[in-house]
Amino acid sequence: MDFIDSTEALETLYGTPAEAAKIKVAHRLTPAYRAWIGHSRFCLLSTVGPEGTDCSPRGDDGPVVRPLDEATLALPDWRGNQRLDSLRNIVRDPRVSLTFLVPRSDTVVRVNGMARVTADAGLRARFDRQGRQPGTVIVITLTEIYFQCARALKRSGLWSAGAAPEGLPSPGDILHEQSGGSFDGATYDADWPGRAAKTLW
Repeated sequence: MDFIDSTEALETLYGTPAEAAKIKVAHRLTPAYRAWIGHSRFCLLSTVGPEGTDCSPRGDDGPVVRPLDEATLALPDWRGNQRLDSLRNIVRDPRVSLTFLVPRSDTVVRVNGMARVTADAGLRARFDRQGRQPGTVIVITLTEIYFQCARALKRSGLWSAGAAPEGLPSPGDILHEQSGGSFDGATYDADWPGRAAKTLW
């Protein structure tokens, strides 16, 4: 199998980008991009560190990020599994990407930028949920924002796929397999809805 090992070979194979692909890139939050991400309750946070890359889902019951100004976004770090993979990466390498999705829209918006982690009390308080606050807030300085091609979502039929397919392994199934059968995956799955309801914030 031959592999492509130069950007020149790639560009020869694919050709040049269309005009729309070039002019869609902004370097600040324009009114349209600010409005679009204001509708997004879910994004994927991509980071990089010495051990490799990480991609973490982030979600909220309102906008998943809050603009602080035209070049800065605040992303709360709500309770999770405490692995801290994304946060560890950011502390060591600030490069991040955010991929925003909105249900039933085939548009995807990407933000690339530089991030830092803060436990600033005033900023954390801006995300207060009945006395609960995120452990930290990720502050992203935007370097570019643009919408992605919609073909991937159209090809996958992501928003029209219906219920999860039969036979899809659950988290409990995966934990049971990973532990060689010693982890009680059925109980983990059964307990999850109640556990999640108590620890969303």
